Amino acid sequence: MELVATILPYAQIILSVILVTAILLQQSAAGLGGALGGSDADAFHHTRRGFEYFLFILSIVCAILFTLSALLAIMIKTV
Repeated sequence: MELVATILPYAQIILSVILVTAILLQQSAAGLGGALGGSDADAFHHTRRGFEYFLFILSIVCAILFTLSALLAIMIKTV
């Protein structure tokens, strides 16, 4: 359990950097026209493909792993 407690903070730092990078690299679905009250007809249906889909899945996986590692860190501290 001590090995996990020493590795866990470094794993959380790496996961957080990957998560922030993956989120910031994703394109925003709201265009300038939608933000200013104009109609954006293309915003209703958008299919993620290629690198955008990879970033979407990567951000979900990193968020789940980061949450699990945070819960594990809390459980280790209480034991």
